[in-house]
Amino acid sequence: MTDEGKALAVSARVITRRTALAGVSAAIATAAVPSSPAVALSDGPPPFGTVRHQFTILQPARMVPSVSITRLDGSAVNFAAFRGKVVLVNFWATWCPACRTELPSLDRLQETMGRKYLEVVAVSADRDGGATVTPFLRRLGIRHLDIGLDPRARMVRAGDDESATPFPLYGMPISYIVSPSGRIEGYMVGEADWSSEDARNLLNYYLDADQAPR
Repeated sequence: MTDEGKALAVSARVITRRTALAGVSAAIATAAVPSSPAVALSDGPPPFGTVRHQFTILQPARMVPSVSITRLDGSAVNFAAFRGKVVLVNFWATWCPACRTELPSLDRLQETMGRKYLEVVAVSADRDGGATVTPFLRRLGIRHLDIGLDPRARMVRAGDDESATPFPLYGMPISYIVSPSGRIEGYMVGEADWSSEDARNLLNYYLDADQAPR
């Protein structure tokens, strides 16, 4: 089985403040893999989606476990290091056409926002790791994202017990929002425009509402 086939087999089972976000420029749209639409709660986050996908709210939100991310440079960082920020965790691969479109948009988002309130972590599922990822990112001009490597699918491993998997892989690409307190709030399957007004509203919601009691 090819690398792409193995990755797809896995997927089968399985911002800052408003004033800062206001300056983000529009980027991309559309999606890749069909999913069931989700309706925002009346007192919950605003809706965000594309023609084929909607942001799916996790009820209840679950805490990120003590999981480390291996970075492109070989260093490791634990998710606890991101507490106090909204974290947008994006899973992608070099063989995924929608990922190629979405990554530059995420890179521009991180460049514009900085890292005071927002961290965009783009985790590659490529089995060859940095040998494949580094030249690919160079060709795309990606310079601002926190790049992670997960060639063995530790963070997205398929299984019957999804509670044991921090970020189940329902499609590619897929993006998860983690609140400043470390709760996994929801996910978006497929390519999305994270620079749109709807996306800014969603990120603002999780930034501003995280202090509210639940």
